[in-house]
Amino acid sequence: MADLKLVINDVKTGRSFQKVIAEAESSYLRGRKIKETIQGDNIGMKGYELIVTGGSDTSGFPMRFDVEGQGRKKPLLTKGPGVRIKVKGMKTRKTLAGNTISSATAQINLKIMKYGTKSVNEIFGVKEENKGEKSKEEKK
Repeated sequence: MADLKLVINDVKTGRSFQKVIAEAESSYLRGRKIKETIQGDNIGMKGYELIVTGGSDTSGFPMRFDVEGQGRKKPLLTKGPGVRIKVKGMKTRKTLAGNTISSATAQINLKIMKYGTKSVNEIFGVKEENKGEKSKEEKK
């Protein structure tokens, strides 16, 4: 398993943060499924609790919660993630990745469920800007 990209969504602010973790840290996530809760202590977010909401494999195929297993499958679908149906009643067969994180997973989407002591901006080193005040460049 190579480096793994985590996309962490902060539900309070609506912002998403990206974090790349090495192969050694990513072994904790291997075998986890979509909608499963993980502890943030293992990925550098002490006190946080996150839930896996999705992801994609190395070729870009999206993970889907109702496709069991780790590999790619081609289910017959009518709606949901990874499917765009334009005609009512139409079904289509799509290639999707299973709901289990494996060595072929390149990206994992996470949502924060419980917050820790440090703010998310402090953990990722993001400076907060005042939205009400204009900068000097904008005033000119």
